[in-house]
Order: sequence, then structure tokens, then C-alpha cells
Amino acid sequence: MLYNQNKSETLRFNFLAYSKVLLELMKPRVMSLVIFTCAVGLLTSPTTIPLFDLLVGILFVTLGAGAAGALNMWYEADLDKLMARTCLRPIPTGKVNREHALVFGILLSVISILGLYYFANTLSAILLFITISFYLFVYTIWLKNKTPQNIVIGGVAGALPPVIGWTIATNTLTFEPITFFLIIFFWTPSHFWALSLYRIDDYKKANIPMLPITNGIEETKKNIFIYSLVMIPVVLIPYFIGFAGEFYLVISLLLTFYYNLVCYKLLNFKKNKFETDKAKKVFAYSIFYLFLLFVLFLIDKLI
Repeated sequence: MLYNQNKSETLRFNFLAYSKVLLELMKPRVMSLVIFTCAVGLLTSPTTIPLFDLLVGILFVTLGAGAAGALNMWYEADLDKLMARTCLRPIPTGKVNREHALVFGILLSVISILGLYYFANTLSAILLFITISFYLFVYTIWLKNKTPQNIVIGGVAGALPPVIGWTIATNTLTFEPITFFLIIFFWTPSHFWALSLYRIDDYKKANIPMLPITNGIEETKKNIFIYSLVMIPVVLIPYFIGFAGEFYLVISLLLTFYYNLVCYKLLNFKKNKFETDKAKKVFAYSIFYLFLLFVLFLIDKLI
């Protein structure tokens, strides 16, 4: 009797431990951003859907994002071993083998796409398929080790979740959700290039051609600042097409101007050098900045 009880507890512990590992494979921090932006796309659409449909839609988009994360870890396991930022991921640490990660990623992909097709609509399922495929085949397998513009083009995958949220509710693709796409797409380069500055040694070890390595520190700082300036006209688009009001306009511009300022301070440091704290500040604020922009859409919708 005692043996059976101990065996049951061991199985329960192993299941919980392995579930935690699988969650790590799905990149939960990335998923949290996907959940939020997808929800904003759903909630700001002109179509109100039942709460159950809303939650199920977000769930399948989240699973799709998790699938992309797992497949990314499967393919980049050898690179992850070399980088301090990624060496503690499940595959490098031996918590799960590559084959299991691949199967898990494929299974999640199929479940999320078919689930969205069944519970939502064909358009949303197609966009989720494009998101997963683009992240794996275009960004991870093709571009990441080929060009310093990898993160620019790869930003397409990260920019689609709010668009999918919109299509779950409306089953249409109009210009309003494209503004979500443009905001994330043009935000992505400065965000990740700031990370690549203070993680430059990691990328050198892994031989990944990030901009600081291929074009130098000064060029990277210039590009970060330029992309922060590009955000000014991008955040104006929702207002000028009538998708957002004056509240969004004023606050989004203030947030963007501050982003321009922190990026300029990074640029204005000594030529061909950077201050780690300033690069980290750009990276950290960029996350807060994107989050607040999407919060503004929700508030603007309410008022």
C-alpha cells in the first residue's frame, strides 16, 4: 500500500516537473506578450463575441506562439548551449531531448491551427499558420544566421498576433489591425538591437550576425535611434484613420518622444562605444513602451 502511494506521488511529481519543462519550451515570457496583444486585437474590434469564444481564441493563438517557441528551441539547441542568455533552456540543460521538443512543437502547431479553424474561422487559422511557419522557416532556419537584418524581417511573426485577434472576432482583414502590425513590426528592431549590444559576446560565441557584430557598435546605435524616430509616424496612423482618438494621440506621442530620448542618449555616448546601462534601459523601456501603447488602444476604446 505504501509502495503504491509512493509510486503515485512520484508519478505526480514527474508529471508536474515535465509539464513545467514543456512550458519553458513554449517561451512563456514571449507568450505573455502574445496573449496581451491578441486580446487587444479582439477587444478593440467592432464585433463583440461571447466570452467563451474570446478565451478559446486567445488560447489557440497562445498555443501557436508556444509551438513556434518550442520549434525554435529544437532547431537552435546547439546555439543555445553557447550563449549565457539561453544556456539554461530545457534542451541545453538536458531536461528534455530535441526529438521530444520537435514532436511537442509540431503537435502544438497542429492543435492550435485546427482549433482556431474549428472554433473561430479559416482566416485566423491561415494567419496563425503563416505566423508559425514564418518564425520557424524564414526567421529561425533561413535568416537568423544569414543577415543582420534577421530581426527586421523576422518581426513579421511577432507582429501578427493582434491581427489574428481582430480576425477571430470579425473574420475580416481591414486596415485597423494592420496598424497593430506596423507598430510591433517597426518597434522590433530597436528593441532587439539594444539587447544585442549588451549581449554582443553571446552572439559572437554563437556566430550569429547581429548588427553590432557585422556593422559595428556605432552603426547599431544609429539604427536604434532611426527606428525609434520611425515610431512617430507609425503611432500617428491609428489617429489619422479614425481608429483611435485624441487621448491615444497625445499619450502615444509622449511615450514615443521619451523612447526617442533614451535611444538618443544611447547614441550620444562615446563613438563606437556604448554604456551597458543605457542599452539595458532602451531594451527595458521598449517593452514597457509597447505594452502601454496597446493599453492605450483599450482605454481609447472605452472612452
